[in-house]
Amino acid sequence: MAQVTVTAQRVIHGPAEQVRAALADYQNVRPKILTEHYSDYQLKGGGQGAGSLVHWKLAATEKRVRDQLVEVSEADGGALVERDQNSSMVTTWTVSPADGGHSTVEVHTTWNGAGGIGGFFERTFAPAGLRRIYDGVLGKLDSVIQSS
Repeated sequence: MAQVTVTAQRVIHGPAEQVRAALADYQNVRPKILTEHYSDYQLKGGGQGAGSLVHWKLAATEKRVRDQLVEVSEADGGALVERDQNSSMVTTWTVSPADGGHSTVEVHTTWNGAGGIGGFFERTFAPAGLRRIYDGVLGKLDSVIQSS
């Protein structure tokens, strides 16, 4: 099994503190910024950053749906780390200040890919698909921040 890695990044039009607080709000903001690729969103515990437990289904394709139970922790420097309890997937959201009072958000995901020919296709095509999904989430986050 080879590790699969996906990274997406976007400048968000708001200060880092506000953007990070919005990302950490699993009760109100997260459901608003998820794209149509996510379904069955349920907050199971917590709601604000570390200690939150969230369930959703992520449809990377019509045939590939991940049933995820995500436990949220916080890394040094304030990054949010989402560990899927149903797989090896780990997603880290890092918010950094950018010029003009804006922020840069980077989302970085890794998981252990399949072996064989299926793994080859997963490593080849999954990163681009998940990056498109994250681009949509980050675009919606930018809209939410700008409207607040």
